[in-house]
Amino acid sequence: MKIVCWSVLFCLLIAGAAFAQAPEAVIPARLSLDEALRIAEQRSPAMASARAVVAMASADQVRARTRPNPAFTFNSEGYGSNTQPGFLDSQELSLRVDQEIERGGRLRLRAESADAGRHSAQASLEDQRRRLSLDVRRVYFQLVLARADQDTARASLDEMDKVIAVNRTRLEQGEISGGEMRRLQVERLRFMDDVFNAELAARNTRSALLALMNAPRLDIDVEPTETLAAPGTPASNPAEAGSHISTAAGPAFVTTVISGSGIGDQGGVPSISRDLAALTRDALAGRADLAAAREDEARADSETRLQRALRAPNPTVGGGYKRDFGESGVIFGVTVPLPIFDRNAGGVARAEAERQLAASRVAATEVVVALDVQQALNAVEVNRARVAYIEKEHLQNAREARDIVLASYSAGAIDLTDFLDAQRAFRETQRTYNRALYDYRISLFELDAALGK
Repeated sequence: MKIVCWSVLFCLLIAGAAFAQAPEAVIPARLSLDEALRIAEQRSPAMASARAVVAMASADQVRARTRPNPAFTFNSEGYGSNTQPGFLDSQELSLRVDQEIERGGRLRLRAESADAGRHSAQASLEDQRRRLSLDVRRVYFQLVLARADQDTARASLDEMDKVIAVNRTRLEQGEISGGEMRRLQVERLRFMDDVFNAELAARNTRSALLALMNAPRLDIDVEPTETLAAPGTPASNPAEAGSHISTAAGPAFVTTVISGSGIGDQGGVPSISRDLAALTRDALAGRADLAAAREDEARADSETRLQRALRAPNPTVGGGYKRDFGESGVIFGVTVPLPIFDRNAGGVARAEAERQLAASRVAATEVVVALDVQQALNAVEVNRARVAYIEKEHLQNAREARDIVLASYSAGAIDLTDFLDAQRAFRETQRTYNRALYDYRISLFELDAALGK
């Protein structure tokens, strides 16, 4: 027992020391996704807790393989009641050593149960890493999206300021009315409000990302290096769109090769096929949460067999030396508890119930895994089609329409209302496109997480 306690205490001290030293690490100002994942895994309190659980399960393995300690007994009776001289000859003295003999393979069953518990803890650690990775990826690209929305809002505001500057000159020359100028200034407030909202979203998302990395402060200024465009996705010109979108390919997100396209390659967006049966098999084989549930079921099965073995009590065998008022001899004995009142019925019943509970959790987790795969695949296909549709049908048209209307308005061919409508339409189209790219990226991450990658 001391070995187990000292092992657990040592592991907790190590985890606590690592946790205390974590905030001293430096978070780079330009933060890549790989760096964010690495820092979060190293410094996450949830990961530290999961590692401590693994250490505790390892200590349980040591304890499960430990045999019962022998017992030493010393008895002295009748001293002073005999007239023979001497200490040893004037009493009944016995020295005895007893050893409990475990039956029914209890040592093996305890070891099997502890091994399954250790494997379950390790699988839970891997599942925690999988979920933390998905959370970091999702929040990281929320920050990328917020930065892209900031750029879109600022670009629209810059366009509005240019028009206001031109119209101020036209107002001085009497070419436009003061009412039109005031309407432009009111509209500028809406564009400025978009800038403020995008700035707030960027700051809050940045703080959320820093919290996932367990940063010492949540106001550190970090800039993401990734882009919204997924690998193979054509991106608009950042100079025109005012966003972070580029044609640079990021890291590979879906590591499983899926064959047989369900949707054509519109717009150059990479095709993700639909092979649900193969994906589900991969997920059932690779998901750590399902592996942990199966190990819990194996542990419950070993525990059930151990409780059944405990119905028959262990005998205790002993022997030693006895000196009876000057006469020496050897003693030997066997102690066998009689299983009359306690046959461990409660322990067996509880173990059976726990085994059924573990089996139910395995079945429920399998359903969750299959649903995760189906929903993630649906999201990948729909978001992929959404990105392709916006690129093909709306993005370029909205940009060209804005440019034409801007030129026409500058030439006085159209009124202010048409210009503002075109500007708003392009701004909303660009923001919708940014959101579509973000959703597509996240759906790829979720598919990887559903497959246990």
